[in-house]
Amino acid sequence: MAITENTALLKEWIDSSDNIVFFGGAGVSTESGIPDFRSVDGIYNMKYKYPPETILSRTFFCNHISEFYEFYKDKMLYLDAKPNKAHLALAELERRGKLKAVITQNIDGLHQAAGSKTVYELHGSTLRNYCTRCGKFFPVQFIEDAAGVGDGVPRCDECGGIVKPDVVLYEEALDDEVVEGAIDAIECADLMIIGGTSLAVYPAAGLLQYFRGDAVVQINRDHTPYDARATLSLHESIGKVLGALRV
Repeated sequence: MAITENTALLKEWIDSSDNIVFFGGAGVSTESGIPDFRSVDGIYNMKYKYPPETILSRTFFCNHISEFYEFYKDKMLYLDAKPNKAHLALAELERRGKLKAVITQNIDGLHQAAGSKTVYELHGSTLRNYCTRCGKFFPVQFIEDAAGVGDGVPRCDECGGIVKPDVVLYEEALDDEVVEGAIDAIECADLMIIGGTSLAVYPAAGLLQYFRGDAVVQINRDHTPYDARATLSLHESIGKVLGALRV
């Protein structure tokens, strides 16, 4: 497919770089059929008894766990989703030795499914789940299988403790080890590509301050507060842009 002048410039920068970091958000996975939380069609605009920010909080998880899991299994699990052109292009850049890390705010595991190896999941993953009492880990299918059984709350088959998704809820801190790895990758990068994020979620978006490299490229459908700071902004489909770069 023909590529635009800006995409050609991005390709030139990628070709001359050996230490690229990608920082991505929900917009990376929308082309895989997973709703963007904050878009017009995303879950933050759907009608529920409680707003999603409340449901996806630690307090709500502790006090209204059945309702938490009803929402979580209905709106947060997209197990049939497949990696799209953006995921595949990033995995290819890693295989070529260009991309050193993917830092993602997404919790769907699609970067790993595409073949990416170094992935810092700032907000965790729906694919991992653990017992809050004994720590035993469970696959996501365990969460799905609990739906419709009793109160719908998944409980450990060893100790009976509640099984919690390994995702960062509101009121919870990011994992220190993940954050430190992401910061190290950003500090060492000479090119940062930001894609599919409004940069409205903190503290994750605050990690960009650690970049000291040559250029920041932003690929996002909509304008963001970072437009003025980016070296290059492409307001296009991230799958289209990154897909055009595949060799």
